[in-house]
Amino acid sequence: MVVTAPVPRGPRNLPLVGNLPAFRARPIQFLMRMARDYGDLPYFRLGPYPVYLINHPDFVREIFVTQQANFIKSRALQRARILLGEGLLTSEGEFHRRQRRLVQPAFHRERLAAYGSVMAEYGVRLRERWKSGSTLDVADEMMRLTLAIVGKTLFSADVETEASEIGQSLTTVLKMFRVLMLPFSEYLEKLPLPSMRRFEKAQARLDSIIYGLIHERRKSGQDTGDLLSMLLLAQDDETGGAGMTDQQVRDEALTLFLAGHETTANALTWTWYLLSQNPDCERLLHEELDRVLEGRPPGVADLPNLRYTEKVLAEAMRLYPPAWAIGRMSTGPFELGGIKIAARSICIASPYVTHRDPRWFPDPERFDPERWTQEARDARPKFSYYPFGGGARICIGERFAWMEGVLLIAALAQKWKLRLDPAQRVEPLPLITLRTKYGMRMQLLPRTGTTN
Repeated sequence: MVVTAPVPRGPRNLPLVGNLPAFRARPIQFLMRMARDYGDLPYFRLGPYPVYLINHPDFVREIFVTQQANFIKSRALQRARILLGEGLLTSEGEFHRRQRRLVQPAFHRERLAAYGSVMAEYGVRLRERWKSGSTLDVADEMMRLTLAIVGKTLFSADVETEASEIGQSLTTVLKMFRVLMLPFSEYLEKLPLPSMRRFEKAQARLDSIIYGLIHERRKSGQDTGDLLSMLLLAQDDETGGAGMTDQQVRDEALTLFLAGHETTANALTWTWYLLSQNPDCERLLHEELDRVLEGRPPGVADLPNLRYTEKVLAEAMRLYPPAWAIGRMSTGPFELGGIKIAARSICIASPYVTHRDPRWFPDPERFDPERWTQEARDARPKFSYYPFGGGARICIGERFAWMEGVLLIAALAQKWKLRLDPAQRVEPLPLITLRTKYGMRMQLLPRTGTTN
C-alpha cells in the first residue's frame, strides 16, 4: 500500500506573483481569510516565496521553540537591516547571542524599578498638560510620550523637543518598508526615486541623533548606568574582551530606540480606543485606580495591585497586537503537522489571527479583560497568546513594556476619560507594527472627583 503525505491546502496562486497583490492590498484580512478557509497550516506564495501561515499554538511552539534552530528571520526583518543594521531584531546566530548577552543587563529587575519611576513621572507630566474638553490625536501623544521615556531611561537623553521630528522620520522609514519588502526591491534602492530620497533623509536624521548621543558619551567618558553606557563599556569575555564599534552600538541603540517606544505607543493607543467603546470596563479600571492609588500618582510598588489595569492592557494587545505578524524562514527542510516543508520556506505566525481564534478566545471580537484571570490563562495553550513572540528570540524588553503600559494607563486614566471623536475613522495600519491608519482623535474629559 502506498502512503501519501498530507498536502497543504491554500488558495490558487497566480503566475509569478502568487497571492502577493491580495496580501499587499489588505494583509490582515488576507491572513484572517487564510485561517478561516484553509485551517491551521495554509500554503500560498508571495511572489517567488513559498509561505505557510502557522495558525495553531502547537505549530507556533514548534517554530519558536522546538525547532527554532532551523529558522532565521524572514524577508521583512532581513530587509530591515537597511535601517537597523545588525541589531537584536535583525542579527542571527552567534553574533545575535553575543549581543543579547551584552544588552540583557539593561533589563534586569533592579534597573526596571528605576525605569518605572521615570515612566510614572512622565505619565503624570503629560496628564497635567492636557486640557479639559480639548481634542487631540492620542496616537501622536502616545508616540511622543513613549519616545521621551525610552530616551530618558535607556539613553539619559532629553528627546522631547525633537519628538515630532523623530516621529516623522520613523513614520517615513516604516512606510517605506512596504516597498522594500517587495520581491526585487533591492534594485529599487539604486534608483533616484523621491520615496527613496525621503527614506534616506529620514534615516540620516535618525543616525545623526543616535551617533550624536554615542559621540557625546564617548567624549565625556561618563558611566551613567544606562543602556548606552552599557553598550559602550561592554566587553565580551568569549571574544577576548572585545567591545562594540560605534556602528554596533548604533545598530543596537537604534533598534531599541525604535522597538522601545513604537510598540508600547501603539498598544496604548488601541487601549484608549477600546476603553472608550467599553464603558463598563473603563468603570472597573477607574474603580481599581481609585482603590489602589487613593489619589496619589502610581509607582512601581503599586504594580502587583493593579491587576485589572494589567488585564486591560493584555486584552488590548490580544485584539491589536503591536507585532501583528512574525516571520521566520527555514534554513533546512522540516515537518509540521505531518506536512513536509522545504528549506527556505517562509512561516508567518500572526498574533492578530491567533488571538482572534474562537477556539482559544470565545466571542473573539469582544473586549473582555476577564479573559486574563489566572484560571482562564491556565486553560489556554501557551502560544494562543504571544504579543512579544517567544522562545530564544522573545522580545528582550517585554517586562519593560508591561511595566510602562500599566503605569501609563494608571497615570493617565486616574485623571482623564478619553472619548472617540465622532468623525474619527478607525482602521489598523499593518506596517512592521500595528499602527492606526488615520490617527486616533479623542476628546479629553476630566474624571469627577479625582485629584491632581
